[in-house]
Amino acid sequence: MFLPGQVLRSAGVVRPAAGGAVQITGIILGAVGAGVAIWCVLTFALVGKGTPAPFDPPRHLVVQGPYRWVRNPMYLGAGLALGAASLVYQSLGLLAFTVLFFAMTHLFVVGYEEPTLRRTFGEEYRTYCTQVRRWWPTP
Repeated sequence: MFLPGQVLRSAGVVRPAAGGAVQITGIILGAVGAGVAIWCVLTFALVGKGTPAPFDPPRHLVVQGPYRWVRNPMYLGAGLALGAASLVYQSLGLLAFTVLFFAMTHLFVVGYEEPTLRRTFGEEYRTYCTQVRRWWPTP
């Protein structure tokens, strides 16, 4: 916690003097976002037999766990945690960074990740794309 705190302080983001409902909501949302991201990493390792890292990608298409509802839950979890930090710190700068994170992530997913998955997993991935949405959870 020391290093992230130093980075935030050097950027002019300070911890609010008092914690209230907004901070508690942010902490809860941040924990949910982090939990989703961790669930994704574990699913990649246990089901996909790989990692989220490009140098050790899953060997099997992962459509279980949180991936059965949305195609990019790891990014959503990370973005939720980041957005939650903007609530905890009541920071418009962190909120703007969260928006930038989602915009850049979308460009990465559409421009690199999805074409790579189509090449790697072929029809299996195409079918998955017709059944599960990219960003909004499928009921």
